[in-house]
Amino acid sequence: HPHSSPDAAVRFLERVGTDLGLACQKVEVCQGRVVLILTWQGTNPRLRSILLNSHTDVVPVFEEHWTYPPFEAVKDSQGNIYARGAQDMKCVSIQYLEAIRRLKTEGKSFARTIHLTFVPDEEVGGHKGMEMFVQRPEFKALNVGFAMDEGLASPSDTFSVFYGERSPWWIKVKCMGSPGHGSRFISNTAAEKMHKVINSFLAFRESEKQRLKSDSSLTLGDVTSLNMTMLEGGVSFNVVPSEMAASFDIRIPPTVDLKAFEEQVATWCRGAGDGVTYEFHQKCMDQHITSTEESDPWWKAFSGVCRDMKLQLKLEIFPAATDSRYIRAVRHPAIGFSPMNRTPVLLHDHNEFLNEQVFLQGIQIYARLLTALASVPPLPAEG
Repeated sequence: HPHSSPDAAVRFLERVGTDLGLACQKVEVCQGRVVLILTWQGTNPRLRSILLNSHTDVVPVFEEHWTYPPFEAVKDSQGNIYARGAQDMKCVSIQYLEAIRRLKTEGKSFARTIHLTFVPDEEVGGHKGMEMFVQRPEFKALNVGFAMDEGLASPSDTFSVFYGERSPWWIKVKCMGSPGHGSRFISNTAAEKMHKVINSFLAFRESEKQRLKSDSSLTLGDVTSLNMTMLEGGVSFNVVPSEMAASFDIRIPPTVDLKAFEEQVATWCRGAGDGVTYEFHQKCMDQHITSTEESDPWWKAFSGVCRDMKLQLKLEIFPAATDSRYIRAVRHPAIGFSPMNRTPVLLHDHNEFLNEQVFLQGIQIYARLLTALASVPPLPAEG
């Protein structure tokens, strides 16, 4: 993505859904961007449903760095399946489907309806995917009670479970200054102001980096990450530019006061001098998190299965961003969970792979989770 079409993936998933006896619906949220919905109807459709979300797009590859062709899903002698999307997140899409296949083969049925959504555009922000879909009547008709979406692999024995996400802010700072000939000491230049801006932003970055390093109880999702990702300005070696710009990718945990943080950004810019402004290219203000209290019926069902299967869970704030944030923003609880332990984190990396035994175990885990979640007794609000 973005130089791809989801059509082939949608056709494949539609064929699988039809083979499983699932109802199929396609929703074009904007031109060329289709959400596929597969539905296993529950015996009591009035109850809120279980939503299993995944995305059809993947990030690009640099084939010269791959041991095997990245789109051929080569399995080596150790059972490692190499493919773009093996971890992020075609594995989860197929594990959902195979778990349902297993349950249907066993003759199971549940009170709650199970919906599977396969959405486009996630890898470039979801703005033409889930962000638009949650506002449509087709999403509201799904009557969602609880959602699951992607998580991350875990190199240890534990399984990572994400109950919230950091808010992504993409900020572009522009510095206007006096232009002139490159041979002179010109005052009030854009570069001098930009130097102050960069120093302020990166000093904060260093403080958060050290805070994470010094406190073993913190994970990446608990601190604010900040990186300068683009620097623009200048027309020639001998011309002092009148304008420079720097872009920053900032990820803010839900424990941070966002209004106060923006005031800090404004203070850094004011401190750099006159003619320094900032604009947002992305500004997520939603800070909803999903309950992980045992009194919550959805979490009780999820965690109960994990205890029964002796799965060690590590609860975290997701360090990047997934479509879960849009689901939580419309007030639905969502958990990020990819059942991949003892697996190096290789999403977006060269030689992305998943071992077949981990993949197969994930199907078993989802089958147990769906059984529990789709059997949660009627809640007080459901009458």
